[in-house]
Amino acid sequence: MLMSAAEYRESLRQYKPRVFINGRRVESVPDEPLLMPALNAIGVTYDFALRKQLQPVMTAQQALTGCTVNRFLHINRCGADLLNKLEAVRLVCQESGCAQRYLTQDALNAIFQATYRIDADRGTEYHPRLIEYLRFVEQRDLTCAVAMTDGKGDRSLRPHQQPVPQSYVRIVERRADGIVIQGVKAIVTGAPLAHELLVMPCRSMTDRDADFAVCCAVPVDAEGVTMVARPAGRPGEAAAKFSGRYGQTTAVVHFDRVRVPWERVFLAGEWEHSGYLTRTYATHHRLSCIGARAGFGDLLIGAGALMCEANGLDLERTHHLREAMVELIKIVEGFFACGVAASVYGLQHACGAFEPEPVFANIGKLLLSTQIYDMHRLAHYVSGGLVVALPGPEEDHNPHTAATLAEVLRGRPDIPYERRMEVARLLEDLTASYTGGWYSVISLHGGGSPEAMKMEIFRHYPLGNKVDLVERLLERQVLASPERTITRNRQPGRCCLTGCLVPEVAAVAPTLAERTRAGVGGDGPREDRRKGV
Repeated sequence: MLMSAAEYRESLRQYKPRVFINGRRVESVPDEPLLMPALNAIGVTYDFALRKQLQPVMTAQQALTGCTVNRFLHINRCGADLLNKLEAVRLVCQESGCAQRYLTQDALNAIFQATYRIDADRGTEYHPRLIEYLRFVEQRDLTCAVAMTDGKGDRSLRPHQQPVPQSYVRIVERRADGIVIQGVKAIVTGAPLAHELLVMPCRSMTDRDADFAVCCAVPVDAEGVTMVARPAGRPGEAAAKFSGRYGQTTAVVHFDRVRVPWERVFLAGEWEHSGYLTRTYATHHRLSCIGARAGFGDLLIGAGALMCEANGLDLERTHHLREAMVELIKIVEGFFACGVAASVYGLQHACGAFEPEPVFANIGKLLLSTQIYDMHRLAHYVSGGLVVALPGPEEDHNPHTAATLAEVLRGRPDIPYERRMEVARLLEDLTASYTGGWYSVISLHGGGSPEAMKMEIFRHYPLGNKVDLVERLLERQVLASPERTITRNRQPGRCCLTGCLVPEVAAVAPTLAERTRAGVGGDGPREDRRKGV
């Protein structure tokens, strides 16, 4: 079934999670004002899937059941699935900034691949369990939060060496009916507003860390689960033109001897597979991050252009502003293009799932992680300095100041003062407020720090192929030397999957350009949108 945003909100009433915000217990999650922007953002993923115009990209037919499911619950089967997922993430983030729910799909795909691999190696039965759990989630159109990043404690020590073992989630008891876990996950996006928590390892483990190699599904209101969450966005603030409506909450989640039945356990001590699960999730999630920040970048591009217009400047004639806008566009579409490449050149897993090509996915995420600050800088540059001294919205109704401000702070005579202020406050909210700072940090560290992306790029990049190329040109006969480690990482046909032919991609949903020409709501033409993939 496919729920609407309203039905999603009502479904949360069936759960009674133990949540604290700003030092107080939340009585009702779906009615909590400090969580409302995050609830609205996740709700976008539900309502968009019900719009007929958007269904080709926002829904998919699940191969396991033949049922139509929300895109963010789908197991990817081909490059077209990855492209549609990338477009879906960008689409919902154009509306909400960060819709959070795509983490559900990233985790389900990673666990799908990892359980198949573990079963093949160990003779376990994790993969059939995951398939049954997937059916459970799909039939109810649930949202799952990903509990991956542990508290980590002293980061110079491995999990089993920690003076406070609870800084990592671990198995503390194995029972006939399941396992008991304890510990803390430090950064769980959307946790209070999810139906389920997917607990996953955050790193490679050793044999002495086996108890920390755990992956399982836990209801958000399971006994022993406590969440300490941050408010979502800037609810209730009049100046928060964007984040008063849409935002994201994150939580520290403490598991205090939480019992998990075996049918919900997908990894329990097989430590040698924990690194694969972590890296596979990271690859899927970094593709999502690319789509998410591209959607956020679209908001900056649009707000910057509107601000130039409100200031009375023509971008085609004001060369330095035009160059800044082109630079902003180059950044956004540059890392998005890496996402497209990661989708087109994706890899087929033995279980039938399809994952992004890791080099392109990690390069795209690395670019957006480090260039988010340039995106903010360029948006500030093209908007002018009004944001620095922007009067608060209360002044719009102050009888002592409103008339004067409306006269002296107007830009173009045909654009009312109120319109100019509205765009300026939106830009301030996105780039120069608590929300703007938060977007910078989450872009830098969300999905792994830049160092993690660099490690994955170097791990997967076929450096040996490039050395072979030069050695061949130099006509040197040293390629077979076993001690030359620089040439060990080779991938035949690395320029493409089939030797110099572009991989065939199955039918893709209507392009973003095709959809946005009619607008997200299908209300009329738009001529200033980018072309689709």
